[in-house]
Amino acid sequence: MADLKKGARITGSDRNKLAVEVKKQYEKGRSIRELADSHGRSYGFIHRLLSENEVSLRSRGGATRGKKNVS
Repeated sequence: MADLKKGARITGSDRNKLAVEVKKQYEKGRSIRELADSHGRSYGFIHRLLSENEVSLRSRGGATRGKKNVS
């Protein structure tokens, strides 16, 4: 795949190749944020690319904002 400039429009076969690569990495455990950083793309672009390719997205990690139990 050609070296892509940040923000450059990605279409056709380049987009398909990137989608396959990103899907493999995501399924191996990398986060959307990690993928966005490593490919020079936005979080939204990577999320959309995964969704378009019917990847089952993981739920969010980290702390939740639920009520705290005070004992």
